[in-house]
Amino acid sequence: MPEADRPVEEMLEGFRKRLSSTLASDEVIARSDLGDRVLETLLESDVSLDVAEELVAKTTGFLGTAKKISVREYENALGKAIRSVINVKHDEVDLLNPGKKPYVILFVGINGTGKTTTIAKFARYLLDNGKRVVIAASDTFRAGAIEQISKHGEALGINVISQPKGSDPSAVAFDAIAHAKARNLDYVLIDTAGRMQTNRNLMEEMKKIRRVSSPDYTIMILDSVTGQDIIEQTNSFLAEIKFDGIIMTKMDTDARGGGIISLSHSLGKPILFVGTGQGYNDFMKFDPDWYISKILPPS
Repeated sequence: MPEADRPVEEMLEGFRKRLSSTLASDEVIARSDLGDRVLETLLESDVSLDVAEELVAKTTGFLGTAKKISVREYENALGKAIRSVINVKHDEVDLLNPGKKPYVILFVGINGTGKTTTIAKFARYLLDNGKRVVIAASDTFRAGAIEQISKHGEALGINVISQPKGSDPSAVAFDAIAHAKARNLDYVLIDTAGRMQTNRNLMEEMKKIRRVSSPDYTIMILDSVTGQDIIEQTNSFLAEIKFDGIIMTKMDTDARGGGIISLSHSLGKPILFVGTGQGYNDFMKFDPDWYISKILPPS
């Protein structure tokens, strides 16, 4: 079992138990009745109403025309339906072998999502795969943010390019890219201020960072505990700052576990990794089949 697997498995146990209770017997039942029960369970697990209704409709479609079905048949069809929703096609970019050096990745997100720690985890992932990395401390809004990312860099043995609080964050990103080019490094990871998306001046600052750094890939960091609020947050960002993929944090503290389904469906962006704890290794690539295997009752 991967190091990060245990806490995520425990977190998803709540979702699995709710579905297990709903799909508890081997009886043959009217599928409309079972669909109503599954819809309620999905809603209780933090799947949004529109996505839950679509999942039930897709499940019905996979079952054909039979009016009565076994619970096991319904479970298999539900698994297919969930897979169809969260199987968001990734871009043709292999983040470990992108074919460009340095490869510049911009990280964005709302305050409190664990963005800075997640960047450190991603950096550790790259280091473990033999890559050379520099971090740009472009959250110059708070001195604490510069100190935090610098401590992570020191712990990981990674250079962090920074300037004093209040400096131009775009200049920090520019300096980090120049640093990487001069030393033939593989990646530049750019931290940014985690402000609310409604602040116009700060969103303009984020756009400036994008213009200056011309990132090859932009990752949105999202907190799984915020539930359905995630959708509104990310749609606001998408309207202003385009991003390519998502990392979900704090999955080990999410008691419901179904928000990731709504997120995949609503945003159409791939979920790349999930954070599963506080340690640098509490980080794993997201696999839809793994996720489904953890939430559906054992066959």
